[in-house]
Amino acid sequence: MCQSTHVKNYFSSDFKLGILGGGQLGRMLLAETQKFDIYTCVLDASKEAPCATYCNAFYQGDLLDFETVYNFGKKVDLLTIEIENVNTDALEKLENEGLKVFPSSKTLRKIQNKAIQKQLYKDNNIPTAAFTDFTDLNALKAAIDTEKIKFPFVWKRAQFGYDGTGVKIVKSRSDLANLPNTQCIAEDLVNFKTELAVIVARNAKGNVTTYPVVEMDFHKEANQVEYIICPARISSSEAKKATEIALKVSKIINHVGILAVELFLTSTGHFLVNEVAPRAHNSGHFSIENSFTNQFEQHLRSILNLPLGSTKNKTTAVMVNLVGAENYSGNVVYKNLDKILKIEGVTPHIYGKKKTRAFRKMGHVTIVHHELSKALSIAKKVKKTIQVISK
Repeated sequence: MCQSTHVKNYFSSDFKLGILGGGQLGRMLLAETQKFDIYTCVLDASKEAPCATYCNAFYQGDLLDFETVYNFGKKVDLLTIEIENVNTDALEKLENEGLKVFPSSKTLRKIQNKAIQKQLYKDNNIPTAAFTDFTDLNALKAAIDTEKIKFPFVWKRAQFGYDGTGVKIVKSRSDLANLPNTQCIAEDLVNFKTELAVIVARNAKGNVTTYPVVEMDFHKEANQVEYIICPARISSSEAKKATEIALKVSKIINHVGILAVELFLTSTGHFLVNEVAPRAHNSGHFSIENSFTNQFEQHLRSILNLPLGSTKNKTTAVMVNLVGAENYSGNVVYKNLDKILKIEGVTPHIYGKKKTRAFRKMGHVTIVHHELSKALSIAKKVKKTIQVISK
């Protein structure tokens, strides 16, 4: 059982770091806490969470339940997240009682609801796609009937969307079938040529740094990232502009920790902020092999108010997401993993999820090479070779 004590030394000490969420992001964060010998407590709804056997103390419970989150927070000296869908009322009470929570409840409330997040961009002159907020699906349908909203558009669930869920391109009324009758936004369909991401790190002192801009290549059916290409294949002036916008978003949100800012680069050369994540992000996994300081160590440095590390690339890299193959579900099998291990510069990361299903994120593979085109070629070979299936 974790007992909260106030200490200044984080390393090999009685200091206890609490993490809300026990998924793969938490698991990769734990690799860094183990490197620094920081005692960790994790809360997650599933007893089979990837973090369950890697932290010092694991607690099973609902991240959206006030009492569960509050009581967990009372056991630790500092609280952070690996998923943003948590009970912010409990976090606010813990903050009022003196617990450090990063990102703060105030930051999370700006981000948890996509309608609030989008309005924040609009109010602060941050470029983003035009949108309309609706209380529920019925209100959206009424707007379609009166031609206030016209096809095509992007439907986004206001809350609790993740990994491609909660987002759908709507081309006709039939595409609205089976969508939840909950708060949502209708967003203009953007004619973009590239999707990008910038990861910003900010510590409690207000020091800020950014990682190189990366390019995201999505799977059209699953709406999930298939490849992360680092650095992005854009001009230096475009990279500078994307970074400037990301820093502006970071300042407005006023986070402590990692913030991933996703952007569209349109066919006319304009940048539009899509959305943000106040935590370690899929677009930053390349940093484990390719950055002097990876995003997970950087998050720790940020929330513990330590000096921020170098974000420079060592070389070029491409990351491939490993997701469950279609038509397979059950106990996972990684077929042909031995074949990709023979390739120089290839590093697989398996997330420890025992069950697979179609498009479930099960791991990733990073390919580093001094030539970006060669790294991408190897990444495509890896994607074709490894199969995430079931017994």
